[in-house]
Amino acid sequence: MLAILVLGLAAVVLSFVFYLRGDAHRIAEPSDSTRGAQAESALPQPVLPTPSPVPSSARPSIVVDVEGKVARPGVQTMAAGSRVVDAIAAAGGTLAQADTTSLDLARPLVDGEQVRVDLPGRAPGPAAVDVPGGSGVPAGPVNLNTATVAELDVLPGVGPVTAQHILDWRNQHGRFTSVNQLNEVSGIGPAMYERLAPLVTV
Repeated sequence: MLAILVLGLAAVVLSFVFYLRGDAHRIAEPSDSTRGAQAESALPQPVLPTPSPVPSSARPSIVVDVEGKVARPGVQTMAAGSRVVDAIAAAGGTLAQADTTSLDLARPLVDGEQVRVDLPGRAPGPAAVDVPGGSGVPAGPVNLNTATVAELDVLPGVGPVTAQHILDWRNQHGRFTSVNQLNEVSGIGPAMYERLAPLVTV
């Protein structure tokens, strides 16, 4: 009987030991969620592209020709949205006794236009007459429908570029039917129109 009891006790002890080993193995074994996280971490991660900075050369700019009584006449590259006063400053400013009264200094610049700064009482081009105390004006009204670039160039504040814009508008629309249509020409703002309106006709 004693031997049977000893063998039974030994069997119980061995069963308990094997039970504990099985639990320890199950605890050490990773769960399904842990295995999934480990598998995801092992995958190569996508590399997001870094946006390239916009080069300064891509910024919009315009080119204008500043002529007349300025320190450095010639072509100037300006930032888009610059005004006539900025173009004159880029050309080194006006010389002594230069006349800017015929210019709208606050007018936004147009790419390809010419800004002319002249002396008081001096005509901006040929076929103009001098008016004491004023700027050059044409001898009579200039017909917008028949005038050439040279004839339009006589008008105060109008250079060859603006004169060409007037001809381009005329060619595109056939003819001017009203002086007021000058407001639709590129490079002519409200102030310039007020100066030109009495000097032109259709």
